[in-house]
Amino acid sequence: MNILNKIASLFKTESDSISDKSDSSGMVVSEELKSFLENEVLDGLDINSDHFWSSLENIIEEFGPRNKELLAKRESIQTQIDDWHLQRKGDEHDHNEYKNFLKEIGYIVPDSGDFKITTQNVDNEIKTIAGPQLVVPVMNARFALNAANARWGSLYDALYGTDVISEDDGATKVGAYNPIRGDKVIAFAKDFLDSTIPLDNGSYSEVNGFDFDNETLSMSLNDGSTSSLSNQDSYVGYCKNEDESFGLLFKNNNLHFEIQIDKNHPIGRTDSAGIKDVLIESAITTIQDAEDSVAAVDGADKTIVYRNWLGLMKGDLKETFTKNGQEMTRELSKDRTYKSPQGNDFTLSGRSLMLVRNVGHLMTNPGVIDANGDEVPEGILDAMFTICIAMHDLNGNSNFQNSKTGSVYIVKPKMHGPEEVNFTCDLFAAVENALNLKPLTVKVGIMDEERRTTVNLKECIKAAHDRVIFINTGFLDRTGDEIHTSMEAGPMIAKADMKQQPWIAAYEDWNVDTGLETGFRGNAQIGKGMWPMPDEMLGMYKTKTMHPKAGANCAWVPSPTAASLHAIHYHQILVDAEQEKIQSRQKASIDDILTIPLHPNPESLTQEQISAELDNNSQGILGYVVRWIDHGVGCSKVPDINNVGLMEDRATCRISSQHIANWLHHGVCSEEQVMESMKKMAAIVDGQNASDSEYINMAPSYSGIAFQAACDLAVKGRVQPSGYTEPILHDMRLKFKA
Repeated sequence: MNILNKIASLFKTESDSISDKSDSSGMVVSEELKSFLENEVLDGLDINSDHFWSSLENIIEEFGPRNKELLAKRESIQTQIDDWHLQRKGDEHDHNEYKNFLKEIGYIVPDSGDFKITTQNVDNEIKTIAGPQLVVPVMNARFALNAANARWGSLYDALYGTDVISEDDGATKVGAYNPIRGDKVIAFAKDFLDSTIPLDNGSYSEVNGFDFDNETLSMSLNDGSTSSLSNQDSYVGYCKNEDESFGLLFKNNNLHFEIQIDKNHPIGRTDSAGIKDVLIESAITTIQDAEDSVAAVDGADKTIVYRNWLGLMKGDLKETFTKNGQEMTRELSKDRTYKSPQGNDFTLSGRSLMLVRNVGHLMTNPGVIDANGDEVPEGILDAMFTICIAMHDLNGNSNFQNSKTGSVYIVKPKMHGPEEVNFTCDLFAAVENALNLKPLTVKVGIMDEERRTTVNLKECIKAAHDRVIFINTGFLDRTGDEIHTSMEAGPMIAKADMKQQPWIAAYEDWNVDTGLETGFRGNAQIGKGMWPMPDEMLGMYKTKTMHPKAGANCAWVPSPTAASLHAIHYHQILVDAEQEKIQSRQKASIDDILTIPLHPNPESLTQEQISAELDNNSQGILGYVVRWIDHGVGCSKVPDINNVGLMEDRATCRISSQHIANWLHHGVCSEEQVMESMKKMAAIVDGQNASDSEYINMAPSYSGIAFQAACDLAVKGRVQPSGYTEPILHDMRLKFKA
């Protein structure tokens, strides 16, 4: 028990004490997790605590050693790749020799033949509805609720409050309602209606009334004529309110929106047709994230994560907060009820379909200590808890229904190759068996963010062919792994130039090609990455059409507002049709994917260029890490070096720290230069956080835990497993909490 006492003394806080869970088990569980499981999770489930804990212990005993073996294989392969590059240092890179070597060591596995995925009982939000996807830290109840409720959003609000609508000609958005800006919003929205559900004659700007008393919908125009929809099938329902306001429901490309008419509303009074808003179906799915966007380092933190997931699955999560001086309570939205044109009642979900992202295979957590005195693999802990909690939704113990097909959706990150995907599937099967769930109840989303998964994506999908419901690309984590995997090959291109490298375009296309090749069309999601600038919605609106055009039937957005705006793209572009076209193209080249993004001439870099690159990376690391360590914030909008707010999580931190580590390792810069940049940028980050009364300055002492963590990520980045940030961040956060 010495090691247990040591852990307890190091990491014990008022909120996280370690104590014996059960006399019949060798495990030691934090009081918070123990109490939460026994008093909250199991309430309403036909599972007793002894069975849960003994099942978890058996699963840990079975899968813990396999987990360690997989991590050891990662390191073994990485060592072989490092040695290959070191033995050829100074030689011209031989691509074919390199590719053959990767096959010889099992980094690239053989193609075992064609197949199609067979996953059953998948909700339509994943199978057939293309649209925006939110990723939100489940550790923050308010954010989690906002995301879940973002299934529907006000198009007027999304336009009025963002830069999609210009502030030219007096259309400023500052202060009270500006009718000039309001007119621009309404004009934009009516253009959207004209292009999405066009009239057979006239425009929505000419409509002054709607007639929907019969099974068809007609509109009266300002010139006294009438018009109807060019496609009457797009009108699918209506709702009437007691105050004589009403809503008209339309469907296009499997997405809904509701024209809301209320001539007594301040906006509706000024509109010839009485339209007060367009309510648009927005975030079709939401990943409630327990991984990259949270800072959960012990049993107390994991309890917060799991408790919020429980509240979402039981439908009773609430969060009370103060906004603009008023106390507000946020809770899950109810379903929306309508009548069909024929008068039949039906409902649409008021909430996004929720998936939960577990952690990967690397990290352990002191919230549970196994019989050998070791922290348990956090991914195993997540699987047992999140699946058990989701049983409340499966069993109907919830105020609302998440999955209508009886499935649990778990997104699994940072897996390296098909063996690790197979491990995940075996783990989920073991949990299903322990909790007496039907086999294949738990579905898996495979995040394609490590190069060994990319080059073996088809075999990764095959390993999960009867569970897989999602693949995606993630540029940031994928770039971090790209740098770390090829660390010994030489100095990398500047970070800003990375997106122009051949491997990126090939990687993005390869993911879609492989998904379509294996039967994802009409059956599962193919996702694309995040728009990182939540304040620059015009830029998103102008450019994010590239994701549905690329064949992605979901793409990440940083906010509910962004989801409402990005939803417009899915009305403009039918993803299923794009996927049909893509299926006939030549598959992306694995040779391009394996092209290492080396700097063509690192000796030509000037000191000014080196300093600018270091400053940019250092500022990003510090701005993120100081909130992670000091405040336990795993994802937030962090000002960059130019004061542009960027959504930062561990993936962004990984690429910045690995890039510095690479240049430092190859002598492009010195450790002294890195520390000089860190200190200079610490003062800048302090200034950017000056309005935060709880912020702890890093300068001028540079002695705080957060500053040390940021420096370690860069200086020690070379030796971090797969270049991940978690080991340093978790260790430093635990020290800060202690």
